[in-house]
Amino acid sequence: MRHLARLADYCSITNMHTKNLAIVWAPNLLRSKQIESACFSGTAAFMEVRIQSVVVEFILNHVDVLFSSKLSSVIRDGAGRCL
Repeated sequence: MRHLARLADYCSITNMHTKNLAIVWAPNLLRSKQIESACFSGTAAFMEVRIQSVVVEFILNHVDVLFSSKLSSVIRDGAGRCL
């Protein structure tokens, strides 16, 4: 994900900003067996891919926060606690 975020930094040269990268990479990063099944209609499959691309775009726009070592340590430290 960090690599794709770095690619987005060069969008002025490549025209591959986070939205374009998300559209291209979302079906591979968030593969869905439901979409691949024959019972999924074209419209439903399109909506599923659209949701996937929004999720990947969000991740790319927030990659520094989501994949920071500080957040990882907070999650790791809080995982053993009971509420």
